[in-house]
Amino acid sequence: MDQDFSIQTALNSVLNSLLESVAGFAPKALTALGVFLIGYILAKITAKAIRTMFDKLRLNDLLEKVGLTDTLGKLGLHETPGFLLSRLAYYLILALFIKSAALSVGLMAVADAMTAFFAYLPNLLAATIVLFIGMIIAQFASGAVTRSARNSGVEFAPVLGRAVSSLIIFVVGLMAVTQLQIDTQIILSVVLILLSGGALALALTFGLGSREITRNLIAGFYARKIFEPGEKIEIGGREGILAGITPVHALIDEDGRTTTIPNSVFLEEAVRQ
Repeated sequence: MDQDFSIQTALNSVLNSLLESVAGFAPKALTALGVFLIGYILAKITAKAIRTMFDKLRLNDLLEKVGLTDTLGKLGLHETPGFLLSRLAYYLILALFIKSAALSVGLMAVADAMTAFFAYLPNLLAATIVLFIGMIIAQFASGAVTRSARNSGVEFAPVLGRAVSSLIIFVVGLMAVTQLQIDTQIILSVVLILLSGGALALALTFGLGSREITRNLIAGFYARKIFEPGEKIEIGGREGILAGITPVHALIDEDGRTTTIPNSVFLEEAVRQ
């Protein structure tokens, strides 16, 4: 009898403790749910407001003209900048209110994780901005170098443009990684060694084996600014119609026969027109 009474007393004690815990947790849970719902509604309103602002001000079209849309596409983001910004704002506001809700119910592990995320967020945003701006600059630089090289008669103009773009993106990538507070000392050391080796090889190539080619390239660049195809000229003991100037040779039409002479002759001899 006494044993049954003690068991019943223990069960009642456990049940009372459980009810007290539920009763104490219920207000916190309702508070957390209310906080989450407020955050969800505010996040939805903010996201819609951002999309509406971008549509009314035609900011998506403006950002597409400056090349940001193409840059986002290269990163695998094929939505409009306004939509992406609205989704980013939506998730950030939602995460902020999830942190508040976690604090309301005493989930300190979740709250601490959210606090660490928001503390690291400025570094992440700075790295993203640096990367986007760098990619836009790389795109402009690639186009400018390609056009300049093509106008100068350089046949490998697209390759040169891509090389300049890749170099800029690499440097910007290192800057973005630095913003994330990741040690890049080893990467910089390896890059410096590779660049030094490449510069030395390039110097030796131009200094020892490609002096004449370099001379012809430079002479051709200036010759194309002075002479036009179709002009009658006399140079290097040849007289005829200038058919064209390639990066390293000039083409002269002599009575139906095409003769090539090095562009360096334009620097070495007088030209008669």
